[in-house]
Amino acid sequence: AAGSCRRRRLAPLNEDNGRFLLLAALIAAYLSAGATVFSALESPSEAAAQLRWNRTLHNFSRIFNISLPELRAFLRSYEAAMAAGIRVDALRPRWDFPGAFYFVGTVVSTIGFGMTTPATVAGKVFLIVYGLFGCAGTILFFNLFLERIISLLAFIMKACHERQLRRSGLLPPNFRRGPAMSGVGSLVGWKPSVYHVMLILGIFAITLSCCASAMYTAVEGWNYIDSLYYCFVTFSTIGFGDLVSSQNAAYQNQGLYRFGNFIFILMGVCCIYSLFNVISIVIKQVLNWVLKKFECRCCPKCHKSSARLGRRNAITPGARLRRHNISMDTDGQYDSDTEGRRLSGEMISMRELTASNKVSLAILQKQLSETANGYPRNVCINTRQNGFSAGVGALAIMNNRLAETSDSR
Repeated sequence: AAGSCRRRRLAPLNEDNGRFLLLAALIAAYLSAGATVFSALESPSEAAAQLRWNRTLHNFSRIFNISLPELRAFLRSYEAAMAAGIRVDALRPRWDFPGAFYFVGTVVSTIGFGMTTPATVAGKVFLIVYGLFGCAGTILFFNLFLERIISLLAFIMKACHERQLRRSGLLPPNFRRGPAMSGVGSLVGWKPSVYHVMLILGIFAITLSCCASAMYTAVEGWNYIDSLYYCFVTFSTIGFGDLVSSQNAAYQNQGLYRFGNFIFILMGVCCIYSLFNVISIVIKQVLNWVLKKFECRCCPKCHKSSARLGRRNAITPGARLRRHNISMDTDGQYDSDTEGRRLSGEMISMRELTASNKVSLAILQKQLSETANGYPRNVCINTRQNGFSAGVGALAIMNNRLAETSDSR
């Protein structure tokens, strides 16, 4: 046990790296399990289909007296025609304005069905540039949508929370939101739970998928399971392309159907993106819980040193963080031991160098934010880690607006 503790001191592994490695191992195991299941389910069907195709090919070659090389050359030409968007059945034009608009929508949303692809060199070059900015802008749109949907859910859930407090007698009947709220301890810093948000988003995603599947079943002629499968593949931006909506040349009430298809895909992608981000927070909580179980408890010195270092972005199921933050206006503070060794010219460790660099980056971020917004921005950093606690992008939105991940609780 003592040897293991010494090895841990020689090669320290902070919580962020431990979480990353644990998640990588779990994803690798998840991929292996998924590959095993799909291989067992789909491999027999693939082998049977290949056998039927070879039998059909040989029978066709024998009946019509066509050599197999000539027949295969003809089939390759047909595959090239399919790649260009040509089908045996009458389909809608691929590169008129509605078809091109449908295509660019699948590009910027990263769905990428593959039914329509540029065939010219100029089109492929333009797609690279167009997709670079289009995908970046769409990800920003998804993040802004996530921020607003979380804010809306927080507003509704807070109103329900206030109503519950009134019923229990903890709030006066004539209570109104405003400056008086600061005196009500039950509502100060109140934020919705990630589990409640995940439940609401999950119910909304299921309802949206069921409604969209009913429409696709009636209009496209798919069975309901295929429609649900298409909804998940599309809304999650996986986009296999085996089922694609709105591809026939004509539909009954075609304009209304295409508008409904656009709205369902837009709302579905935004909703599933938000749900994925909320689920990722829950996964992070589970990872932190697992890491906590693996903490070294055999050596009191190791346990005390790990407790003294503090934790960054540490969230565990059912636990609430209480951190001591300082304002970025202080330009960061260092402990006396670090400052003393730095002033004396003694070599600093990589941990201290990284911490000082993070403080400089945080100050730079604050200055850029104030320059862009035109007003000071209140951002706090952790005194122990001197780093960013809110995360980036969707993670930052979750950290600021959900109870289990917020620093202001």
